[in-house]
Amino acid sequence: MMITSITRRRFSQTIACGVAWPHCGASGAEATSAPSDSLANEIGVTTSSLSGHLVAKPVGGQFSLLDLPRVMRDELDVRIIDLNTSSLASMDGRYLDQCRTAAEKAGCVFTNLKMNQRNVDMNSKEKAVRRNAMNIYKASIDAASRLGCRWVRPLPTASRPNMQLHVASYQELAEYGADRGIRMLVENYGWMESDPSSVVKLTVAIGHQAAACPDTGNWNNNTTRYTGLAKTFPTAVTCDFKARVLGPDGEHKQYDLRRCFDIGWRAGFRGPWCLEHGNRDRSKLFQELTTLRDMLREWTSVSS
Repeated sequence: MMITSITRRRFSQTIACGVAWPHCGASGAEATSAPSDSLANEIGVTTSSLSGHLVAKPVGGQFSLLDLPRVMRDELDVRIIDLNTSSLASMDGRYLDQCRTAAEKAGCVFTNLKMNQRNVDMNSKEKAVRRNAMNIYKASIDAASRLGCRWVRPLPTASRPNMQLHVASYQELAEYGADRGIRMLVENYGWMESDPSSVVKLTVAIGHQAAACPDTGNWNNNTTRYTGLAKTFPTAVTCDFKARVLGPDGEHKQYDLRRCFDIGWRAGFRGPWCLEHGNRDRSKLFQELTTLRDMLREWTSVSS
């Protein structure tokens, strides 16, 4: 794998941004929330929802990524799979091809790869650390392309990074991904959760090849949540529709799931809505994912 670093041109552009990083990127973020027709009104599942059930070597009711598309089709009646790097048993090309074939055979599609590798810092001031992070992320972009994904998302850090380095690294990854049919996503997570404008500001700073992936759950409080979603959905191409604890009839006390949906719908977002919800009990998890799926289908029907 060839080692690359932030290009001088990209670094110079980002330095020019200075403190006013949100205003960089003359081309701006691509301000459209309408997905291609193939994903309109689609519902999917993030593989993080399946923690403890989706494993490399399944036993007793567990399943592998090769099994997942069939499980999605037969047990959940959805076809969109939003991946996490931890869900991949290997980055080997033959394995990735097998996963893609299994998805296509079941009528499913991998859309996004969340690059959630730990101890990877594309914002480090140390060139060797940053270069290592970029190489890891670029290998993940290669894997995403081979799987048939259209997006990837680097993992945001807990604390606000050096924005000059952060934007420049994002831009380098965006350029690399563009040649492979991959766009970069920005998700409200970590340092971004307290600022309702954080996703929009970063996508604008990155410019071409960047889009939003709002997570309905990742906000510091409800005031920030609803304001942040209203700002973010207009540039969204996919959504992590996160639900915390559900009551027996689908009640959700932490925040208003219908309001989150309505904010996205009014902004023109039409999917995919990727369910993110966990439960260690497989039977209960699938019941709850089905409840969330049916909610979204009903809301989509009455809103259309």
